[in-house]
Order: sequence, then structure tokens, then C-alpha cells
Amino acid sequence: MKYLNKLYELGCFTRQDVVALTGNSQAAHSLLHDYINAGYIERIRRDLYTAISLETKQPVANRFMIASHIAEDACVSFHSAFEYYGYANQVFYEVYVTTVSRFTDFVYDGITFKKISPRIDSGVITTNTGIRITDLERTVIDSIYGFEKVGGLEELLRCLMLVPSLRTDKLISYLDDYGLAILFQKTGFILMQFAKQFSLPSSFFEYCMSKVQKSKKYLYAEKDTLAKQFVLHEDWQLYAPKNLKSIINKGVDLDG
Repeated sequence: MKYLNKLYELGCFTRQDVVALTGNSQAAHSLLHDYINAGYIERIRRDLYTAISLETKQPVANRFMIASHIAEDACVSFHSAFEYYGYANQVFYEVYVTTVSRFTDFVYDGITFKKISPRIDSGVITTNTGIRITDLERTVIDSIYGFEKVGGLEELLRCLMLVPSLRTDKLISYLDDYGLAILFQKTGFILMQFAKQFSLPSSFFEYCMSKVQKSKKYLYAEKDTLAKQFVLHEDWQLYAPKNLKSIINKGVDLDG
């Protein structure tokens, strides 16, 4: 049990971390084998482990810590980031992990870890507990971009209702990084419903509008049956529900 306290401190670790502790590969191999058999640690997936609490018999590493250790660039993102920040309407049994590294979705301790390839590189921070995660503004932009695949529109709106404020400069920076006219349309339209709550200036919406092209678009899949109820919001050249916030009040399922 010589290295057990250090492994508790790490929480989540790789074989190379254990090599660094023991000083050589052979000792690391023996330690992993012995500690797994003794129930001190548990294998999460290939080359990823967590210490097990002697008191609770539960993994020391939480879902966010595990997600951050899947790859060197891995970060908690989308709805999972809202959960971390405390702005999620509901807790999912999935963790969305943004990384360029290849990995197959896997399940550990009842949680499914799902890979999402990044569209941009900016807006990733590391918390004081070592968790890599998209910052709040990047989380919002990512989630508007991909809400049809990650939780649906209604859940996104409910998360946004819990967010206290957003930084305009960061929103613009990430929108520019994406460089998609349709994302400017969707972001401007959705966030306009929360302009006062987020303290967003009119200049932000003017900037978004300046990127809107003449062709009309749908907020989400035109083939969806609910899209037939859309109206055209001419300022944004966007077909969308007449009143977004009424979706939440009515509890309409808009998972796309």
C-alpha cells in the first residue's frame, strides 16, 4: 500500500503515471496487478484507472475527472459542461467528451462517455481540480450548434434559463472561430430571447445579423414534423417557433 495515498490524490491515472511513481515499468505492472486484485484500484478502460475509496467502495474519480483523462486534449463539453457549472435542467447518464483523439464510446459506473470531435480549439479551461472543460460561452455556442444531437432544444433553453450572464467578446470570438452563417443566425435568434438576462448589448445582435445570408434557414431539421409549425423571423431569415420560451412553458418535446 506504499503508493495508495498518492493514487488517491491522483484520483484518475494512466499506466505511465504509475511508472512515474514506481520508477520502472516492471514495478508499475506488478503494482497495477496487485492493487486491482486487492480492490484498491479499478480499470476504467484501456490504460485508464481510478482509485477506489476504502470507506465507500466507490471510485474516487468522478465523471468529469474521468472525461478529462481519456486523452491529453479531452475536455468536458456540451450538456455535461452545463452540468458541471450547475446550469443543467437535468442530469444525464452520459458525459460528452470533446477530443481529436479516437476512442470508442464506453460505459463505466453506469455512465456512458461519448466522443465528440471539436469544430474549434479555443475556449477550453482547466479548473483548480484539474478538470478540462469548455468555458461557459464556448459551451453555449457548441450547444446551439449541436442541440439536435445533444439533449434537444427544450433542454438547451432550460439550461440557458439558469445561466446568469455571458461575455459578449467570448461569444463573438467563438462564433468567428466556427465561421458558420447559420450559427450566427441560430445564436442571435436564441440569445435574443435572453438578452436582458445575459446583459447582451444590441451591438452583439447587430454583429450576428451582419453575418446572416439571404437564404432562409430552419432552426432545426426541416423534415421534423414540428418544423411545420414554424414561422419566418425575417430579421434572422430563420424559420423557428413563434415564441421560444413558450416551448418551455408548454413542455413541448423538441429533441429534433
